[in-house]
Amino acid sequence: MNRVLRWGVGTVVIASGLVALALWDRQVAPETPGIVATARVATDSLDARNRQNGGIENGGDDDQILFGDLHVHTTFSMDAFVWALPLMQGPGARPPADACDYARYCASLDFYAHTDHAESLTPRHWSMIKDTVRACNEAAGPADNPDVVAFLGWEWTQMGNTPETHYGHKNVILRDTAEDAVPTRPIVAGGVPFRAMRHDPQPPIERALGPYVADFANRKRQFLQQDKRKELVEVPVCPEGVNTRDLPTQCIEVANEPKDLFRKLDEWGYPALVIPHGTAWGYYTPPGSNWTKQLTREQHDPKRQTLIEVYSGHGNSESYRDWRAIAYDAEGGMVCPDATDDYLPCCKRAGQIIRSRCDDPASADCAAKVTEVEQAYLKAGRGGQLTVADVKPEDWLNCGQCTDCFLPPLNHRPGNSVQAIMALNNPAERDDDGRDLRFRFGFIGSSDNHAAEPGTGFKQAGRHSSTESRGAANQIVQQRFVDRAKPTGNPQQPRHFELGDPNSPFNFLQVNETERLSSFLYTGGLAAVHTHGRSREQIWDALQRKEVYGTSGPRMLLWFDLIDNAGQRHPMGSELEGSDVPHFRVRALGAFEQKPGCPAWTEAAIGVERVEQLCGGECFNPGDTRTPIERIEVVRIRRQTDLHDDPGPLIEDPWKVMRCSDEGNGCSVEFDDPDYPGTDISGQKPRETLYYVRAIHRAEPTINGAQLRCDYDEQGRCVAVKPCYGDARTPLDDQCLAEVEHRAWSSPIFLMPPG
Repeated sequence: MNRVLRWGVGTVVIASGLVALALWDRQVAPETPGIVATARVATDSLDARNRQNGGIENGGDDDQILFGDLHVHTTFSMDAFVWALPLMQGPGARPPADACDYARYCASLDFYAHTDHAESLTPRHWSMIKDTVRACNEAAGPADNPDVVAFLGWEWTQMGNTPETHYGHKNVILRDTAEDAVPTRPIVAGGVPFRAMRHDPQPPIERALGPYVADFANRKRQFLQQDKRKELVEVPVCPEGVNTRDLPTQCIEVANEPKDLFRKLDEWGYPALVIPHGTAWGYYTPPGSNWTKQLTREQHDPKRQTLIEVYSGHGNSESYRDWRAIAYDAEGGMVCPDATDDYLPCCKRAGQIIRSRCDDPASADCAAKVTEVEQAYLKAGRGGQLTVADVKPEDWLNCGQCTDCFLPPLNHRPGNSVQAIMALNNPAERDDDGRDLRFRFGFIGSSDNHAAEPGTGFKQAGRHSSTESRGAANQIVQQRFVDRAKPTGNPQQPRHFELGDPNSPFNFLQVNETERLSSFLYTGGLAAVHTHGRSREQIWDALQRKEVYGTSGPRMLLWFDLIDNAGQRHPMGSELEGSDVPHFRVRALGAFEQKPGCPAWTEAAIGVERVEQLCGGECFNPGDTRTPIERIEVVRIRRQTDLHDDPGPLIEDPWKVMRCSDEGNGCSVEFDDPDYPGTDISGQKPRETLYYVRAIHRAEPTINGAQLRCDYDEQGRCVAVKPCYGDARTPLDDQCLAEVEHRAWSSPIFLMPPG
């Protein structure tokens, strides 16, 4: 008894001492935005950039092509803050000022947009972001010739657990930055992330002592994360049903669906773009999702929602495929689809894993378990991997992945792809011109970077710094943040898990496939605009008229025009009506090959130490030779007659392929469509047709170019994988390189038959 008493007293004393230590050591200074560097980009560097991208000099019809990144997070975003922690092998604090400095001195961008997650921002954070964006524009020089243009914005990060409640992520980009010309607060998305931000599942003792256990040396950064969340929760949610201009300044404003976001932007009345992104990214998109419910006048704003992000560092959302992660029977019941030669559904793989563990794989009992786990996987949605106990990431092989897509996202959702979205047509509703309602998006790329690093795609170097690849720094962190979400138990017995369970021990990120995700993270893409100058107004005008394109990172130059019978040029993004056979012209130049390191002017501007700390010692540093263009691919998409049409036959990818003999001077091709307008594939009246092109580079080594790095058997089936992890399981100096043909995507040209 005395021994037990002494043990109990000792435990209490130790616990009390730890709590006292936590309280004594707890105070940390709040986040700050950083200070924007004031040194201007070297004049000769800016002039060289203008010459290299000048349209007239390179045979185009525009004065200038400018490159930017409209999707950039700093550690003001909660997820970015966590990934930047030393315990996740992150770079540490990356505040808003770093984004400006990186865009100017490391990436040499012409423009970027600050788009931290609105769900992570308090009024104090929003005020600091506005001040930093203004300071960046002030430091960039005269308004008619700045070295960079910084746009103000935020990400509306909506996420539902079911296809019916999921709308996805959208960036809101504002034209202006003056205090009286921007919203008082960013508009937050309702849904899973917002609820998670307002709920702390940690018990008080773990919250107090966790930073000491996980990473004692960097405990102050973890305390700051807790303070950041506390500050956020203490700001009240704005009252509903009140005009946004009449709401209190100190509140969190929520828009549950796109219609609410568009209504609130209308109430503000300020010029803004709303840009969807990551539409096919299965990390957060529920299986079975599509965009049909968003093609209504209520859920779509044709004035503001005019661009879509095709590619980012989280993968390529372009491509449609006819396979699915989930199917439905005649009664609407969930069905696990059969595997095909090019796609293995993860529900089917879950059944294969369970069958391999059965004592008698041929028994009826084993068959029942296989059926049970397939259904359990489908019901778990994004958390399907939690339905199999004691499973490793390698056990899932390459299930759920697009095996023939260019740099695909994790668990590609083809029904949510850009091509599927562009095929949609809703004859039950009309646009402002009285036509069937359709999405008429221009295409861009961006980075979705979470370390205040706009435009990281200029070099394939530094996997842990130029991509979002992060992982636990040690086994304690691995167990606390990753392994605790892995189900354990009877490996032969299917488990049942449902999203949204308030008693779940997992947070909303732990139910996702974070470990396999690390193999699908890439350097960022870019948005390119055709413009007549470098000013904010000229860039905004190009975005508005959709004379824009996206790249997977390299600064390729691309022109795509329709030339009418009078010889007039109609550039990418044009919407035209006519019955003449269309004639198109394409010109593309490859990006300049990069030299190692940074140009001398960068070190002269901000110093050697800052270049190493901010840029990782690598900058946009072009040489004199351009990478050859291998080919031009043309995609043709004909619109649905109604929302029930199968999009597969309407999406012709590629419709045409034209090889290039590029010896450094680029590639020029022309083509016609003699079938236009014609009757469509079902013999009905002609449909609206859209065309866009891809300019394809010569292949080059690319980070995560082979994703899961499969080993294939003689039948071409993936039988083993070697994921590229963000933690010590993959050496930090392993760049996970594989040959990839980088590309640029033009915005479409839309052709409507008369009548």
